[in-house]
Amino acid sequence: MGVSNIDRHEIPPVEVLKVSSRSNPNAVAGALAGVIRERGYAEIQGIGAGAVNQAIKAVAIARGFVAPSGIDLVCVPAFTDILIEGQERTAIKLIVGPRN
Repeated sequence: MGVSNIDRHEIPPVEVLKVSSRSNPNAVAGALAGVIRERGYAEIQGIGAGAVNQAIKAVAIARGFVAPSGIDLVCVPAFTDILIEGQERTAIKLIVGPRN
């Protein structure tokens, strides 16, 4: 059963955390852990190798934050197109949530 079979009004909006190459991975990990505890999943977006590096570090750190609660985090990488100052850019998004 795919998402197309689910009433989209029942899916809560995803929390998007935007990461730059200057983001502190510990701070992002804390925010990520909080969003996952509250909503069950989150999305991290980054443009460029430095931003994606910080995002991956944050996921690794967040796994340690939520593991004592019995949550085993996994992430699914994907591309997404976003508009920045009128220009379309391609970002990497990491959809992060508990392993089923």
